[in-house]
Amino acid sequence: MQESTGAGPEYPGDHAVTDDFGLAGVPDAFQRLWTPHRMAYIKGGQHQFKNVDDCPFCVAPEREDEDSLIVYRGRTSYVVLNLFPYNPGHLLICPYRHIPDYTDLTVEETAEFAELTQTAMRVLRKVANPTGFNLGMNQGVTGGAGIAGHLHQHVVPRWGGDGNFFPIIAQTKAITQTLGEVRQQVADAWPEEVPAEQEAAGEQDA
Repeated sequence: MQESTGAGPEYPGDHAVTDDFGLAGVPDAFQRLWTPHRMAYIKGGQHQFKNVDDCPFCVAPEREDEDSLIVYRGRTSYVVLNLFPYNPGHLLICPYRHIPDYTDLTVEETAEFAELTQTAMRVLRKVANPTGFNLGMNQGVTGGAGIAGHLHQHVVPRWGGDGNFFPIIAQTKAITQTLGEVRQQVADAWPEEVPAEQEAAGEQDA
């Protein structure tokens, strides 16, 4: 029985099926990370979530925080970990309402949307000490929104060297913590007290 040529992955029973016949392929310098589970997401693309019933941002608040990776629930919006993070601690700010555009937010929603973004940055600085951030919203399918039907803002912590050759050449991102660990860490550090500006406003009303 001939040994593996290194042309691809081996599975139990390969030799029994192929006998002495070597599988086709020319060995090269690349290592393969087999991720077939991603095909379901790729096939669905940007059009797989079109309404409230199957939108993950609408379904998430109906489940337990640990199951949905939610780190904080506000009055009009909530904060959740990105299931496909660029870096550990990659957060999404989402309104509860199923709206596609930033201009669809009410005045109250806009205020809390901004407040949660600022708090997310403060919490991430506290627990992970990033040296920078990327903040952004991709609007519409042509604007690059992965789920265009439900508005969400990205809060991505950045560190020097996190954009090295690995994601650029190999299209692979190494994430150093599990989503569950990051969710718990951020949720535990999220402030429970009323923000100072709100407290001051309450005292003035009194």
